Amino acid sequence: MSAATARSKDRAVAFFLLPTAGRSSPGQGTGAKTSPGVAACVRGTDNPIQQISQRFPKGCSVKIQAVEAFTARYPWSGYFKFLAGSAGHTVVFVRLTADDGTVGWGQSLPVPKWSYETPDAAVVVLRDYLGPALVGRDPLDIEAAHDVLDRALAPGYTTAMPITRAGLDIALHDLAGKLTGKSIAELWGRPCGDPVRLSWTVNVPSLDDVEAEVERGIRRGYHNFNLKIAPDPKFDVALARAVRRLAPQGFLWADANCGYDVETALQAAPKLADAGVDVLESPLRPNRISGYQALKKQAALPITMDEGVVSPVDAEEFIALGMVDGMTLKVSRCGGLLPARRQIETVLKAGLFWLGSGLTDPDLSLAASLILYGSYGLNRPAALNGPQFLTTHVLKTPLTIEGDLAHVPTGPGLGVEVDEAKLAQLKCA
Repeated sequence: MSAATARSKDRAVAFFLLPTAGRSSPGQGTGAKTSPGVAACVRGTDNPIQQISQRFPKGCSVKIQAVEAFTARYPWSGYFKFLAGSAGHTVVFVRLTADDGTVGWGQSLPVPKWSYETPDAAVVVLRDYLGPALVGRDPLDIEAAHDVLDRALAPGYTTAMPITRAGLDIALHDLAGKLTGKSIAELWGRPCGDPVRLSWTVNVPSLDDVEAEVERGIRRGYHNFNLKIAPDPKFDVALARAVRRLAPQGFLWADANCGYDVETALQAAPKLADAGVDVLESPLRPNRISGYQALKKQAALPITMDEGVVSPVDAEEFIALGMVDGMTLKVSRCGGLLPARRQIETVLKAGLFWLGSGLTDPDLSLAASLILYGSYGLNRPAALNGPQFLTTHVLKTPLTIEGDLAHVPTGPGLGVEVDEAKLAQLKCA
């Protein structure tokens, strides 16, 4: 079957299989007219979830008909160095449509000040490489989809364009859950888990701002704090002392975002520990292997890595090299939920601990992260700061967050519904 490509002026892109008789058009939703093959699989029932779950007896299949990607910009407030100077948090929406009309949604979160991936590059890669590779494929076979994506855009040192790819993976999980009537946790055969406790990000340009920032978090119901540090260790130690004084019982996590050199990191780690820090994340660039080994041997603080851990193989190798005491997980960094799950399982098998984080995740990516972290029983506060910095959402019903407790959505797929009228207001021109 041939494919046609549609591209719009707002940089949205779509890849459509040519329609056949009885097949729905993309975007009609789950209530759309289905193909004869799918309709024959639906038993007589008034329950829409039962109808969905009955679509897939042996010998019946639904295929991905269209992949669309476009940018949208979320307004934000406060100070955060990775968004500073920007008009908003620009994210890439991914929309997968099955040939029965069912839609799965995802988000890619390229942040140019954090990684080499940009929103414009992500759209091009989704439009010209990754998206077409999924058209006509089984949306339930997510592992096979990842194999196809590896062939469409070959890995280098690690997974190619993992932040871009994460949006496709999230959309695949959302679509698979909606088609089967199951939550993503149920697709994995796991419980949805308890609410995830969030950590408040303290990223201040001046020590004079610390008290007001911590009090802002406390007023919002937060009890735990993650600090943005580096490259100045004197500032960082003073920051840690100030936050520890204001939150004496909280979990205090310092993230250097690879901002130290080896000598500075070795000098700073004991001082940060003395100031009350519990964990030091990403003190060095990930290729500083001997530096990480020295920090772990020093044992002043538990050391985790974030930026350098993209694929499960990366996690395996860094653990085997004795570089870390734990890992910091980001669904949006490592190519999506499937590789993130494998990283958690690798860490647990090695007897290490893991932390949960994000890239200032808006609603859809945040839902995916909560599902993963809740399902795997994250027992430390998660640095998911989308609710802290972003001022709007695109959901019909927002995620439930009470103080610093974020409830895991439990409906089919991501467990949330996109309000396309709200989304239209955020789309980039």
